[in-house]
Amino acid sequence: MAFELPNLPYDYDALAPYMSRETLEYHHDKHHLAYVTNGNKLAEEAGLSGLSLEEVVKKSYGTNQPLFNNAGQHYNHIHFWKWMKKGGGGTSLPGKLDAAIKSDLGGYDKFRADFIAAGTGQFGSGWAWLSVKNGKLEISKTPNGENPLVHGASPILGVDVWEHSYYIDYRNARPKYLEAFVDNLINWDYVLEMYEAAAK
Repeated sequence: MAFELPNLPYDYDALAPYMSRETLEYHHDKHHLAYVTNGNKLAEEAGLSGLSLEEVVKKSYGTNQPLFNNAGQHYNHIHFWKWMKKGGGGTSLPGKLDAAIKSDLGGYDKFRADFIAAGTGQFGSGWAWLSVKNGKLEISKTPNGENPLVHGASPILGVDVWEHSYYIDYRNARPKYLEAFVDNLINWDYVLEMYEAAAK
């Protein structure tokens, strides 16, 4: 199953002023495309091109670092674009998700603080995550292109903290980018969709 670059689910200007057209053009059209191109080549060389993306990510983890880096980043970015929407973020969570965040993470305000802290505290490139593991929500961070799939969890929300995801708009102010992401960009409907799939 060849990797393919998905179209953005919104216009390049849709997320402004929190994420600019220029950031999306570089991030989606150049960075994500490179993961797709390199991932396809490396998956074919490894004889794994017939597998699903999730299987390639899991099989290449710890065994084929170049393939894992590209497959992991392709997986992460497919969802990253869908985890954002115009007019997103904030406290208007679907009820089921709100209840889970209250019971597992101590409520929305604590989730917000802990999620932003995970992203801020990830040294260098990486991601911050909200995942389902053993039936409960947890917040984590991973380096580079790694994601919770390889740690027995199902990611339901992730934020990219590689510099290319925010440097054009926020320079080195990663916490401001993370605050803008949580408060103004999260597509809670897609988070709920992934939560319900992970809970099955």
